[in-house]
Order: sequence, then C-alpha cells, then structure tokens
Amino acid sequence: MLKKSILVLFIFVTGLFSSFEEGKKTFELKCASCHRQFISIKDLKVNFFQKNNQLYKLTAPTVNMIAYDIMDGSKRIGEKDDPEMQQVEIEEFLIDYLENPRANNIISDDYVLKFFEKKVSMKDELSEDEYVNLSIFFMKYSKNYEASKASNNKILGSKYNEKNLMAEVKDKDKLFLVYATSKTCYFCKKMDKEVLGQKSVQKQINKNYKYMKVDVDENALPFDLNKVYKKMTPTFFIVSKEGKFLKQYPGSWSKKDFFEILKENIN
Repeated sequence: MLKKSILVLFIFVTGLFSSFEEGKKTFELKCASCHRQFISIKDLKVNFFQKNNQLYKLTAPTVNMIAYDIMDGSKRIGEKDDPEMQQVEIEEFLIDYLENPRANNIISDDYVLKFFEKKVSMKDELSEDEYVNLSIFFMKYSKNYEASKASNNKILGSKYNEKNLMAEVKDKDKLFLVYATSKTCYFCKKMDKEVLGQKSVQKQINKNYKYMKVDVDENALPFDLNKVYKKMTPTFFIVSKEGKFLKQYPGSWSKKDFFEILKENIN
C-alpha cells in the first residue's frame, strides 16, 4: 500500500511537468521511425483481414493501434477510473516492454501480431521523464486526435514521410491537397475561419483529398513543391497520389470558389 502511495505521489508530481505534447514529441523522436502515424480502424481492418497486410505492409502497430491496445484493447493496462495509478501501470508496462520485449509482455492482437517484426530492445534510449511523457501521450491520444480531426486544420510538422503519405492513399481514389500558410498571414486566418473551418468544406476535402497544412515560414513544402511555389500565402496545391504536382491556386478564396477548386480536380 505504501509503495502504491509513493508511486502515485511521484507520478502526480512529475505529471505537473509533463503533457500530451511532450509525449507526442518523444514518440516522434524515438518511435516514429518504426511506428506509422494514424490510420483509421476501418482501413486497418481492410489491410489485415482482407488484404493480408498488403495494403500498408505494416511491420509494427500504428500509433493509434498502440494507444487503443493500451487503453481499450483486450489486454489493456490499468483502470480508467483510477487515472493516476493507470498512468503508473502504463509507464511500468512501457519500460518493461521497450527495454525487454518478449512474448508475454506484448499486448497487440494475436492475429495482427504475426505481421510485425520482432521488437528490438530500447534499453537506455529513453529517460524516466520520456517514459512518463509517453504514458500521458497514449492515455490522452484518442481525445486529442478527435479534437484535431474535428478542426481539420492542423499544421503539418517538418517530419513528414512522403513515402508513408503516398502509401496512405495508394489504394484510394484521392489526391493530395497541400495548403501553404503562415502564422502572420491575415488571409490565411480568414480562410481558416470562413472556409476551411466549415463542416461542409471539411467533408468535401475528406471525401476526395488527403489534406496537408504546412507553415512555410517553418517547414519546406512536401513533394518538391518549393520548385513551383510562387511565395504567396495562402496557396493550395493539388498533387496526385503518386506525389506529382498537378496545379496550384495562389490567393484567398470564397467558400463557393473553393468548392469549385475541389470539384474541378476530381475525375
């Protein structure tokens, strides 16, 4: 009982200096080279149960698969009605699994597990704080992902992987819609609020495009788009699912005109 109290106190104190964003940074820095970003559960089911993993050819679970297994899977860690203790248990699980991976500490579904490569030990690669941050990241992943999905306006970071991005749309009838923006761009903020923030626009984008928002003051554009970019924000690029530049639309657009842009690029 005393050990539990000490652990809860420790995790509470360290949690004051931790956050979902710090855990996200830890994941991107230490884990993202093996574990791909979000792929919808619907598409994952098709990949594993219909396509025998030939759709995405995953060699490790995606970030949302890990978060689901930890929080809601059949082998989930801890109890949600005691979040402080659950965080302790998740942290202990991560230390045990990442430093000494073996058959009896794997929580992935037994069926999909056969497609994954054997986990290599990460002993001494993560600090105590990073383990705390990761536990918070996985606990809060679902809630934070849904919030960012609802806004459909998240800026793409600099560590995108074009090969993975193209794999996501390989077997879908979708194009890339790349949005070049800037934090100091007035007309970008206007479009974000009046056009891109509208649910009807988001629905049309999600139906036919893989949407990517890039702050050009901080990051290079993907797919070599800097070669054709006219240095104006906002600018919208249409790119094929093979990563080939098709068209660009510099300037701010009304909702009606933006719908026309979306429609005219759909075959």
